[in-house]
Amino acid sequence: MPKTDVEFASRVDHILQEFQVFEEIESASAQTNNVYTQPTGLHRFGSASWNKGVNSPPIEILSNRDYNEMKLSPLLQPTNNFPVAKYQKDKLTVFPSELASDKTDVTFNYIRKPKDPRWGFTVGSLGQYIYDPNPPITFTGVLKTNQDLFNTTTGGQNNLVNCSIASGSSTIPNTDITSFVQVTPTGGTGASADFTVDIDPNTGKGPLKSFTITSGGSGFNIGDQITLGDGNNSFAGSSSGVTVFTLQASNFVAVVPSEGSVDFEISDSQQNEVILEILKYAGVVIRDPSIIQAASQELAQEENNNKR
Repeated sequence: MPKTDVEFASRVDHILQEFQVFEEIESASAQTNNVYTQPTGLHRFGSASWNKGVNSPPIEILSNRDYNEMKLSPLLQPTNNFPVAKYQKDKLTVFPSELASDKTDVTFNYIRKPKDPRWGFTVGSLGQYIYDPNPPITFTGVLKTNQDLFNTTTGGQNNLVNCSIASGSSTIPNTDITSFVQVTPTGGTGASADFTVDIDPNTGKGPLKSFTITSGGSGFNIGDQITLGDGNNSFAGSSSGVTVFTLQASNFVAVVPSEGSVDFEISDSQQNEVILEILKYAGVVIRDPSIIQAASQELAQEENNNKR
C-alpha cells in the first residue's frame, strides 16, 4: 500500500513510537566462556554489542554455514573490534572466544514482553472485593512472628537454626537481655522488630534456649544478620559470647498474591481496541451476538482508518 513519510503521518514512525516503551538495553544474564544467555523477558531480539572492542562494536549474527565458511579464510577471522556470533537456543556464541568472559561483555538491545495485567483486590468487612490500585508487593520485608530462630534438640544440645557464631559488639543492652528487646540487623535497614530471649535463669547468660520474634518490624532482607550478645555473655557456648542469626526466605511473611494491580502497558491510541476486544469476549460470555457483531464492526473500521 502507498505510504507517506510526512511528519506525524509515517506508519513506520508510528509503530516505532508504540514499541519504544518496551525497548531495553541490558547485559547478558549468564555465560559460560564465550556463550551468553539472552535477558529474561526478551520478546524480539534487535542487536548485540561487544564491549571488549573499541567503542563497543555491534556483533554480526551469522548462520552456522556462514561461520564455517568464514573460518576458512585467514583474512576474515573475528577480532574484538569485528566480532561475530551464532544465535541459537536463546544464546549467543561470540567469537573471538574469551576464556575469562563476563556477562558485561555483551549488551543486548531488544523488545521485552509486556507485563501481565493484574486486577488486585482486598477483602472488605462484608466479604466484598475492593479494588487495590497499589503496585504489587514482591517482598514484604516483615519477619514472621512467634517463630524461634534458635531451637533446642533432645539431649540438651543446642541446635543453631540459620545461625552462626561470630565476634563483634552487642546490639542488645547487657543489663536487660531477658526482656523484650529491639535488634537492628548487621549491615541492613530493618527496624522495629521485637524479640524475646530465653536463657538459663541460674547463670543469667548462657546457654541460649530460645530467641523468638514477637513483632515483625519492616525493611528486613534475606541475608540480614541479627547479632545477639556483647562478648561477655556466653550464648550457646560461644567463647566470644556473640551469636549471629542470618535471615532466610522462610523467616519472612509471605506476599498476598491478590494484592496490588498492574495496568495494561499500552499507549492511549490502543485503549479503544482493547476495550472492543473485551466487549467481544463479553458477548461470548453472555451469548449476545449483537455485542460481538458491533465490536467486530468497530474493530474493522478502526483497522481501515489506521491504513489510510
